[in-house]
Formats: sequence, C-alpha cells, structure tokens
Amino acid sequence: MREDQTFEITRAYDLLPHVVGASWASIWFRMNRIKRPTIEAFREKVAEYFKMLEPLTGAFPQDEHFKEILGYIKEKHDDEIRRILTGNNSEIEKRYKRYIDYG
Repeated sequence: MREDQTFEITRAYDLLPHVVGASWASIWFRMNRIKRPTIEAFREKVAEYFKMLEPLTGAFPQDEHFKEILGYIKEKHDDEIRRILTGNNSEIEKRYKRYIDYG
C-alpha cells in the first residue's frame, strides 16, 4: 500500500496504545489501589484494554475496495499488541514509569 493510504491509520496506532490502553490501565490500577504493579502486569493490562478496540479493525466495509486497508489495519493492531507485551512501545514504558513515580 502507498504511504498516503496508510498514513492516518499509522498515526492512530501511534496514539491509541497509550491514549486508550495505558490510560485505562492506569485508572484500573489506581482504582484497585495497586501502586506498584510489575511492568509485565502493567503491559498485560494495557494490552487487555487495547484489545477492546479490535472491532475498529473491521469498521470499514468488507468489500474489495477495502480489502487491502483492512488487512493492513489488522496487521498493525496485532503488531501493536506484540509491541506492548514485549516492551517495545516506548510510550507504554514511559506511562508505566510515570504511574510508578506518581500513581
């Protein structure tokens, strides 16, 4: 796919993991009075909330015109979950540190 066709999806996936996943995870830990979750527990909770966005991966019409972008979105979504769980999303790692420092 051309970059101009994927640009907006790529930008959304730059933001969604930490804006939705990490924010909701932080609230969950805060409300449960867990001040020092392990990094693995934090990542798992972020991924859990991020996975709730999965219905968006199929939001476009399921026809030939959208087949390629739907595949790209699904791949991008799955890749972000892997990045979260393996510690390869620097924004999630920053959010964890911030939660531990100020949570």
